[in-house]
Amino acid sequence: MPMKGRFAPSPTGRMHLGNVYSALLSWLSVRSQGGAWVLRIEDLDPQRSRRAFARQVEDDLRWLGLDWDEYYVQSERGEIYAHYLNILKEKGLTYPCYCTRADIMATQAPHESDGRIVYAGTCRPKRMEEAWLNVGAHPSSRQPATRIVVPDEEIGFVDGHYGAQSVNLARHCGDFVVQRADGAWAYQLAVVVDDALMGITEVVRGRDLLLSAPQQIYLYRLLGFEVPVFCHLPLLCNLEGQRLCKRDKSLDLGEIRKAGHSPESVIGKLAFYAGLTRRAEPVSASELVAEFSWQKVPSEDILIGPFFGETEA
Repeated sequence: MPMKGRFAPSPTGRMHLGNVYSALLSWLSVRSQGGAWVLRIEDLDPQRSRRAFARQVEDDLRWLGLDWDEYYVQSERGEIYAHYLNILKEKGLTYPCYCTRADIMATQAPHESDGRIVYAGTCRPKRMEEAWLNVGAHPSSRQPATRIVVPDEEIGFVDGHYGAQSVNLARHCGDFVVQRADGAWAYQLAVVVDDALMGITEVVRGRDLLLSAPQQIYLYRLLGFEVPVFCHLPLLCNLEGQRLCKRDKSLDLGEIRKAGHSPESVIGKLAFYAGLTRRAEPVSASELVAEFSWQKVPSEDILIGPFFGETEA
């Protein structure tokens, strides 16, 4: 299968430097291997995603010189997700869940190490073959979400940057949602179906999603899909160790562009932080392709101060 990677942003406005950093390394990894790069707009949440925001993402990528070979929009692919959800349902692996987040928080303590809530299987039926028989007769008037049963076993994989990983889904997250109660498609199902059908062979993203990979690997296997290579990145953080996000307007690409900074200056600084260059000098994305190597990228999160000095243009 030809090498193919993807960048899959959730369109909620202009890209911020954390998005750009992830997009750049994904693009460089693909281009250094002579592969194709897919842009997929992950607009599954109707309350947060807007088509205008997707156009801003496209504009920012063009400005940066990060071109793509294929383009998809998740909100147009609902029938495809429904087909694969039905396959899981026919396998007897899904069940309706009427628990709200408040219900779960009230009955289950967060995981001590990172605050995760592990779903305890409150709505899981004793007999899975009867899971969907009495949905209309449930005493709750709420529409149910759909959860998938997970096994009490280790799921291992080798990350392209962080090496061997192993997670027990029953202890890590419990049965997880594949379709929300409001009908919106859950990230885990949509991303697996899309990556498989689009022929994605390499997934590059932040290490905050490292432990999502076993959930997705589980779905890949259930649906008979080939599992791609996962390469996770260290996060860009401020000097207090907090992950960069849209709340910091100074790191918003719209503000950076408005201030007159060039795409080469942005890429040059990110390349320096990613270990690809020795100095934070302006450079184009295409000039970095021949220099790219995962061995140069650090594994520890990257702390950065003000991205541009006051007098720098």
